[in-house]
Amino acid sequence: MKIFYAVQATGNGHISRARELYPYLRELGEVDILLSGSNSTLQPEFPIKYRSNGLSLFYSTCGGLNYKQTIRNAKFLSVAKYSRSLPLEKYDLIINDFDFVTAYACWKRNIRSVQFGHQASFQSSNTPRPEHKSVLGEMILKYYGKATDYVGLHFRPYEDYIFPPVIKEIIRSAMPVDHGHITVYLPAHRQECIENILKEISPVRVHWFLAGVKSVYSEDNITFFPIGHDDFNESLIHCHGLVTAGGFETPAEALHLNKKLLSIPIMDQYEQQCNAAALKLLGINVLKDLNEETKRDFFDWVTAPKTEIDMPANDINVTLDYLLNKVHRMSA
Repeated sequence: MKIFYAVQATGNGHISRARELYPYLRELGEVDILLSGSNSTLQPEFPIKYRSNGLSLFYSTCGGLNYKQTIRNAKFLSVAKYSRSLPLEKYDLIINDFDFVTAYACWKRNIRSVQFGHQASFQSSNTPRPEHKSVLGEMILKYYGKATDYVGLHFRPYEDYIFPPVIKEIIRSAMPVDHGHITVYLPAHRQECIENILKEISPVRVHWFLAGVKSVYSEDNITFFPIGHDDFNESLIHCHGLVTAGGFETPAEALHLNKKLLSIPIMDQYEQQCNAAALKLLGINVLKDLNEETKRDFFDWVTAPKTEIDMPANDINVTLDYLLNKVHRMSA
């Protein structure tokens, strides 16, 4: 079987998931990967046959979306031209992890595809949303990676096609220990936005994974790390708690390790607001932002007991069996 696997490269969650999924797909047949997008920091560590800048989100200085940069980098004519060059007809199975280029190409040519990933779960109205829904946000979630069928991932199985999160093997096999530090990964917040607040929780130590940091160094109670796979996994496994945005994979990993979690979703990023709503239902603390007005809530979280939550890891073989059975039913 020839498999085309489109991976979104906005943020690191899609790449992290693809790293885990790729060996399983290789057992099913020949796999060609399209990496689409231009705003991730993780190295793929799997072979890439096709590469497109696609459409990516960019962030402002202190926790929001940068609409001007996002629109400026959205070269729709180039995307449409590139989509026409993809030889999708030669593949037996097309899996799309929220890539617009592949979705557009399949739609234009009437080719079947499966959207597999977190965003696929939002096809269901049972998947949690914030109190105030965004019409544009709903349209993006439902149509940006449009497919003929969907296999979703989320914190809970809101439908029978929604499975647990894909957890990295190093996290699944870890023996978590609490070394007392707080791990911070907030990709939309620059250093000047929250550094003083993080220093105020001294003597509690902070591991801050921050864009632009080239090598590990310490200042007061903060140790700064480049954004990278190995150091972050090590920090997360041994942290007291994690402060992160409203993504999916990283909060899921923290909950799988039974770590205390604080979510600060990126402002105006609707999917993250939806994830935050789901985390609230699980009893997880969520802040709208981290600033002088909200820092007391942050300080309270640092000293508060953690919420015990069971977060199972995805059984990838079971999920892929479900996916393949859906494809066979579609083809019958």
